Amino acid sequence: MDLEQKIMTELKAAMLAKDEAALRSLRAVKAAILLAKTSEGAGGELKEEEETKILQKLVKQRKDSLEIFQQQNRADLAKKEEEEIAVIEKFLPKQLSADEVKAELEKIITAVGAISPADMGKVMGAATKQLAGKADGKTISTLVKELLSKN
Repeated sequence: MDLEQKIMTELKAAMLAKDEAALRSLRAVKAAILLAKTSEGAGGELKEEEETKILQKLVKQRKDSLEIFQQQNRADLAKKEEEEIAVIEKFLPKQLSADEVKAELEKIITAVGAISPADMGKVMGAATKQLAGKADGKTISTLVKELLSKN
């Protein structure tokens, strides 16, 4: 079952359960998928990697909003963002822990022969491809900087 079908199934269940948080989240995902499918050059079909990127983008947007709402002491709006993040993350592949990401990055650094922070571009290129959908880009970047500055 592809992502769009899963979303539709969950959307129907959320409607029956009158789950407002799930409805908001699932409608946003459905809209993002439709936009991507109808965009120029998409051909009406999405690959699994593209679907994952869409979901990651939606989660990132909500995390950014959540951070802003927390800074402004808007607990009501922050709660909505947290609920939506939880719903959307159900459709993402299991995220690696920081330790697992660090272990993978150490392998990548060894493989590309990186020895200093100047080699960050090489490492990030390989890491983002290898860890796509499994780890957040911000986390990868932070850990790569940390690992390369130790060398």
